[in-house]
Amino acid sequence: MYPRQFAAVLVLAATTAWGQASPAGTPPAGQPAVRASGDAVVHAKPDQVKIGIGVVTRAATAQQAASENAAQLQAVLAKLHAAVAGKGEIQTLGYSLTPVWNYPRDGKPSITGYTATNTVEVTSRDLSGIGQLLDAAAQAGANNIQGVQFTLQNDAPERAQALRQATLEARTNAESMAAALGMRLGPVLLVEQGTAAPIRPVFRAEAMAAPGAAPTPVEPGTIEVRATVTMTVALAK
Repeated sequence: MYPRQFAAVLVLAATTAWGQASPAGTPPAGQPAVRASGDAVVHAKPDQVKIGIGVVTRAATAQQAASENAAQLQAVLAKLHAAVAGKGEIQTLGYSLTPVWNYPRDGKPSITGYTATNTVEVTSRDLSGIGQLLDAAAQAGANNIQGVQFTLQNDAPERAQALRQATLEARTNAESMAAALGMRLGPVLLVEQGTAAPIRPVFRAEAMAAPGAAPTPVEPGTIEVRATVTMTVALAK
């Protein structure tokens, strides 16, 4: 993990009007204060992957499209269960069966067939076997790979580290503003955590390797866990 900090947005906190009650976290009337923000990002190596794998079939009738889809997906699931046995899970993401419409320029719209789509999400903790898993699924009949997302099973330690770093940066920014005004920091009036989420590199797969070819290359890389903290601090002379 390699922390990285970004420039913070610094604003001056407004004081409340004379005679009005101060909302929680705002300085009392006449009390100078500063409001500073800090950002931090922590890099981490992912330890699991989530892949959307599906089967799309089209046929003249709804029953035929659904039947072909079921048979094709069963073959794909057999390969997937063998690949992730004991190292992951598989769950259904969605299923649809929709008509295919033809809209002639001059004439009445008509149904020309039906499309069945069934997608499952594969979660695997074996990052070294992602390429083989994708190829096995494609060779078994999967024709809709939605993407590959690398994640952490537990990102709490990285989130805590990012929050600590963002808080320290916000405090440093507040001290810099106070010093520029010829003042020092007083008590902290309010600390707020901004919305933060991991940024996950996504691998889009459209064509899998042919049988006998080298496995589809997939690089996990790193993910980023970000945190933003904003604090309001009273000023003192």
